[in-house]
Amino acid sequence: MLNLVADDNNVAARLISRIELAQTILSNENGVVESIADGIVGIQGLSNVANGEMLDFLVGSKSITGMVLNLQASKVSAVVLGDDSEIKPGQFVLRKNVLMGVPTGEALLGRVLDPIGNFIDGLEDSKKKNIKGYRLLEMVAPSIISRSSVNKSVETGLKIVDSMVPIGHGQRELIIGDMKTGKTSIALDTILNQKGKDTICIYVAIGQKRSSVARIRRVLAEKGSLSYTIIVAATASDSAALQFIAPYSGCSMAEYYMEKGLRALCVFDDLSKHAVAYRQLSLLLRRPPGREGYPGDVFFLHSRLLERSANLAKAGSITALPIIETIQGDVSAYIPTNVISITDGQVFLETELFYRGVRPAVSSGLSVSRVGSAAQSRVMRKIAGNLKLELAQFREVEDFTKLGFALDDATKRLVEKGTRMTAALIQQRFAPLEVAIQCVYLFSIIKGYLDNVPTNLMKDFEFELINFFSQSILGDIVESITTTVLPEEFLNIFFPLFVNGFLKFKEII
Repeated sequence: MLNLVADDNNVAARLISRIELAQTILSNENGVVESIADGIVGIQGLSNVANGEMLDFLVGSKSITGMVLNLQASKVSAVVLGDDSEIKPGQFVLRKNVLMGVPTGEALLGRVLDPIGNFIDGLEDSKKKNIKGYRLLEMVAPSIISRSSVNKSVETGLKIVDSMVPIGHGQRELIIGDMKTGKTSIALDTILNQKGKDTICIYVAIGQKRSSVARIRRVLAEKGSLSYTIIVAATASDSAALQFIAPYSGCSMAEYYMEKGLRALCVFDDLSKHAVAYRQLSLLLRRPPGREGYPGDVFFLHSRLLERSANLAKAGSITALPIIETIQGDVSAYIPTNVISITDGQVFLETELFYRGVRPAVSSGLSVSRVGSAAQSRVMRKIAGNLKLELAQFREVEDFTKLGFALDDATKRLVEKGTRMTAALIQQRFAPLEVAIQCVYLFSIIKGYLDNVPTNLMKDFEFELINFFSQSILGDIVESITTTVLPEEFLNIFFPLFVNGFLKFKEII
């Protein structure tokens, strides 16, 4: 045989592979494809197979991966995680005797993968040797004993989120709103703001266009954030089966880093499309439909995913940012209410605010963090303690100002301050701010130092303030704010001088 390989390597290799394949089929339990339709394969002969087990469909000289989803007395039903056009009745199906898993390791950082771990960004696989093994797709959530309270902030870089809806490491914070209201932008800003921190980010794209995934990758690369980010993409052109397993794949990759003692941030964009993909699979598998056509276990679909997010007592955490798309702001629909009840708060985006130019269009009244100020820095907690209440009061009386009613002096002051605060919290996307700069800026507004600055100059003032505090001479002050000490005496002297200088500079221009 060795001589044969040496003489004719190609023919011998094919012969050996055929012999090994025949031996595998004869020695292991195998099945036969009975039917194939819409990515669902009916299989005869796999009597001992487990739910969620990996299968290999033998198509000529190659194999296609599948996963068992239905166990019945008469047959087994599986989904194809790839192209099913070549699968025909009568072909062999081999058990792999392992549950579905995904690769893990540092080799995945900076790459775009499909949910079963194949690189799809067109780059070379030179780092594939750094893959540390495989983790199961479905894992048991950490126990209550192994968890610790959420007490360290995930800084998003967004003034309105970090001040009013703080997110902590190990928390599950829902981002919910209508289509095209900036949900993905909030998640991307959070990823960008983790640059230089010990947080690994996993962005899971479910049912999006390929062009959208490419745009997100380009933004992360341009901002220098791709090196600590993994993108798991199951696009709209992929099968419902791949869209179904995508968030579980991303969560398994995050658990690898959590168990190493690092912090991981998982963005699931979005779980509405994930539920639709699961509904499609369930209806094709002949499972009984329930409300809105979803199967009865659609709550378990997302709860078993999001419960894996935790802040472990021994260090390491997974923070989940699931995204849900509503229709005309209806948060009482089936999937939104399910995910709201699972998560630890929500950032609600209003379409009206978005079209008025208030971006991020975060609703101060409907957005909430159930962790509260426990995951907020001491300085931010002190400065922004009443900010949410004041904005909510302003939103209540804002409509009256449009009707031309005569307002008393107290209401006028409330409206003026609310208008100024709203303008101050507007922020461009992909431009996160350090918490120290946020604290200084919010301090100037709440203390009334900007009352004489016209609203249309608020952005210019913020730009000049950021540039000023970026100078090396003020590095110690910024550092002191970062270490939870606010130099109020210095700021009370600094801001009147800085505001007067800014206004005089604008008059000269």
